[in-house]
Amino acid sequence: MTLREYTATAKAAFRVPIECSPRLIWKFMYNFGWKSMRNISRFEKRQAKGKPFFPAFVMISVTENCNLACTGCWVTQGGRRSLSVEQLDGIITSSKGKGSYFFGIFGGEPLMYKGLLDIFQKHSECYFQLFTNGTLLTEEIAMRLKKIGNVTPLISIEGLKEESDLRRRKNDVFERSLAGVRACRKAKLIFGASASICKSNFDELVNRKYIELLAKEGAHYLWYYIYRPVGADPNVANALDKDRVLEFRKFIVDQRKDAPLFIIETYWDDKGNALCPGATGMSHHISPSGALEFCPPIQMAKDFINEDGSNLTELFEHSSFLADFRKMTAESSRGCILLEDPEKLVEFLEKHDAIDTTSRASVLEEYRKMTPVAGHNQQGQEIAEKNVFYKLVKKKYFFGFGAYG
Repeated sequence: MTLREYTATAKAAFRVPIECSPRLIWKFMYNFGWKSMRNISRFEKRQAKGKPFFPAFVMISVTENCNLACTGCWVTQGGRRSLSVEQLDGIITSSKGKGSYFFGIFGGEPLMYKGLLDIFQKHSECYFQLFTNGTLLTEEIAMRLKKIGNVTPLISIEGLKEESDLRRRKNDVFERSLAGVRACRKAKLIFGASASICKSNFDELVNRKYIELLAKEGAHYLWYYIYRPVGADPNVANALDKDRVLEFRKFIVDQRKDAPLFIIETYWDDKGNALCPGATGMSHHISPSGALEFCPPIQMAKDFINEDGSNLTELFEHSSFLADFRKMTAESSRGCILLEDPEKLVEFLEKHDAIDTTSRASVLEEYRKMTPVAGHNQQGQEIAEKNVFYKLVKKKYFFGFGAYG
C-alpha cells in the first residue's frame, strides 16, 4: 500500500471513532465485525465439508409497503404483503442458531413496518443494515436507533434533485433523503448511502464530487449497485451497457485509493473476477410472503417459512430448488443470470414449477419479456483491486467458496 492509500484509508476509518458514539462503535466491531468473521469461517467449513447448507447471511424484505413508486423496482407498487412479527423474530432466532448474526433489512420501505425497531432492540446481540430511502428517517427515529445501538442505516439516493424525483416519481425526494442523512449524523450513527447506477444517474453519482458530498454530509460508506430493469415497470433503456459497466468498475477501483469514505460493492473479488453472492451461497433472501428466494430481484421460489419462522433451518438445509439454482447459476456465468440470460432463468423456473412470491402475480411473464443486458461479468477485462486494504478484505471474505470450481 502506498503512503497515499494508507493515509486515505486510515482517514476514512478514523472518521468513525471521531464522529460516532463509542457504544455504537463497540456494537459494530463486536456484533458485526467479530461475529461476521466467525460466521463466514463456519460457513466456509460447512461448504468445504459438504455439511447441510445454511447461508452466511440472510437478507430480509419485511414488507412490500413503500411511500415511493420508483421506476425499475422489483417490489410490487401498492403491495401490502408483510412478514408477521412472529415470522421475522423466528427468522432471526433460527439464523442465530447457525451462527449468523448480521441481517440486511429491506422493503418496500422497512420503516413502514410496525414493530421493526422493537425487533432490533430485542435481538441486541445481532447487527442490522437498514436499507431505507431515508424520507421517513426522522431525528426521533435516528435517536431511537442510537439508543438501540445495533443498526447501520443505508440510505438510498438515486440521483440529485431532478433525477431523484424522476426515478422516485415523487417530489423533493433528494432533499427528504438528505434530511434522513442529517438525522443520522446528528445522532452520531454509523451510516452509509447507496445508489443503483444506471444511464440516467451515472454522470451525477459516479464521480469524485458526489463522493465528497456524501462524506461532507457524514456518510461513512457508499454502497454502489448496478441497476436491474425488473418489476412491473422496467426501464430497459436505462440499463448500463458493457462499456459503462467497465467504466464503473474502473472508477470504483481508482476511488478506493484515497476516497474519504469506504466504497462498497458485492460484484467482484480481489482479482476483479465477477461473483454472484447467491451462487456462492453467501446470502439468500426472504420475501414479505415468507419465501426463500435466491436473491431479492428474483421473486419466485419453492420454499416458504411457517407461521413463526421456526422451520427456516430445515428449509435451507433441504431446499433442492435453491441447491439447483446455485449450481445452475455458477455453471452459467460468474455474473447475474437475470441480466445476462433471462431466457435460461425462465427455463429453470418453469422446470421447477417455481411460485410467484409477489402480490402482483406477474413475475414469470415479466421475465419472459426481458432481453439480455450487460452484467458485471467481463471476462478478459478484469480489473484487480489496487488498494491493499480492499484487496485483503476481498481475498479473505469475498470469494467463490468453491462455487466456480
